[in-house]
Order: sequence, then C-alpha cells, then structure tokens
Amino acid sequence: MIPREAFVVPGWEAELALEYEFREGRTVLARRRHRGPLRVQRDLYPEGAGTCHTIVVHPPGGIAGGDRLAVSVSLGESSAALLTTPGAAKWYRSLGAPARQVLEFRLDPGASLEWLPQEAIVFDGAQAEMATTVRLAGAAVYVGWEIICFGRRESGESFTRGGLRQRTEIFADGERLWNEFAGIRGGDPMLRSPLGLGGRSVCATLIAAGGDLGLEVLAECRRMPMPDNASVGITRMPRLLVARMLCDDSEQAKHYFSAIWRVLRPVLLDRPAQMPRIWAT
Repeated sequence: MIPREAFVVPGWEAELALEYEFREGRTVLARRRHRGPLRVQRDLYPEGAGTCHTIVVHPPGGIAGGDRLAVSVSLGESSAALLTTPGAAKWYRSLGAPARQVLEFRLDPGASLEWLPQEAIVFDGAQAEMATTVRLAGAAVYVGWEIICFGRRESGESFTRGGLRQRTEIFADGERLWNEFAGIRGGDPMLRSPLGLGGRSVCATLIAAGGDLGLEVLAECRRMPMPDNASVGITRMPRLLVARMLCDDSEQAKHYFSAIWRVLRPVLLDRPAQMPRIWAT
C-alpha cells in the first residue's frame, strides 16, 4: 500500500505586508509587499480620505493542508484602515498537514483598524490553525471579527474529522488585554454539548479593543434583535468589548455583528458605519 504521506503536496507560502500612513488629512497605503498568492485588490475611499478601505484577496480561493498565510498590517499615527475580503475563506480537507494563517496587526497612537473578513468555512477533515496578534499604542482602536463555519451545512456536511486551533492576543502599550485559545476537534462531543457549541455549526466572535465603552453602549448592543435559534453573549471589560454568537447561518452572524458595529463605530471612531462596497456585490 502506498503510504498516505506520499500524497501530501507542499503547500503555498504566502505573505502580505501593508503599512498605512496619515498624510495631509488622508490615510494612504504607503508601502505594500507580497510574496505568493496574497494580494491587495484595490484601495477605496467610500467615506472620504480619512479612512482607507482595502480588499485583501487570496487568489487560490481555498486554504489546503500545508499552506502558510501571513498578513501583517502596520498603521502609523492617526491613520485609519478597514480591511475585508471578497468572499469566504475555505479551509479544505487535509491529508494530515495543517494549514496556518497568522495575522499581525500593529497600531500607533490614534490609529484605528477594522478587520471585517467574510466567513471562514472549515471543511470536514481540515486541519486549520489561526493566530491573531494585535498590538495597540496610546489611543489606538481595533475592531475585528471572525465568523467560523464548521462543515458545509448546506451540503449536508458536518465537522466529524480534523480540527481547528485558534489563538487571539491583544496588547495595549505592552500590557495584555486579551488572550484566548480554542482547540476544537472534529466529532468532539463539545460540538453538541450545551457547554460547547450546542449543536450549532457557526461560531462567531467580535472584539472591540482600545476604547472605553460605557454601560449605555453595552445596553444598546444587547438590545439588538437576536436571530431565531441563535445564542448571543456580550461582555464589557476595561478597554474591551467581546460579543459572541452561535447559530447555523453565517449571514445571520454577519448581519448581527454589523448591527453591533454600527453602534460601536460612532463611539470608538467618531464616524458612522460605512459598509464595504464589496459586500454588496
């Protein structure tokens, strides 16, 4: 019998580095560097020159076993950027080698970054590793979400094999604000346990860090209508707000988080929410 390892193909190595600066009232993507299949599709200014909307593209369309994706984003003082993706990230079934995505975000004083990607679909049998590190300085603000779909529910596929490892770290002026690690195995009883995912196939988290939010903002977020058959929790801590959602529809999760974002953005960034144009295509 041919050993399974003989079918393992070396994965893609891809890097994307972006540096933003604030120049004469305008946020500009001052420097960009890429290696492998990671690109910036284009920069847009739908809400004026102060905030740069950037679309990050992974041309292969899926992440296979052995792939390594690294995205680093640096924002200079007072610059503002919103990053999103044109479509869902697909983490394909692996023959054994893990696929890894590393996000490194560094914000200088007064800068803001909004990381609002489309959902990530973790196929049955995938071996996915995701790591996100955010470093804030001074009055910098970060808002980001991750919407994870386990299996392809519409195709009748559940998450019975493989695994997901996920870590998120947020620092403010060198002090740790948030550190979370998740390890989920395909077929694990926790996927159905009420102490885990409760049988839901979508697990989503939104984090707003760097700004102090009052109790009235928390109350307004909690008043948002909750979709049927979904579980939601929102927690406020010093310089941090975390919202979680369990459901079976990634569009529900994105719609709910977008509503919370529309509440948070004027408070944290002093400007109304402006939906990325790519979401309407």
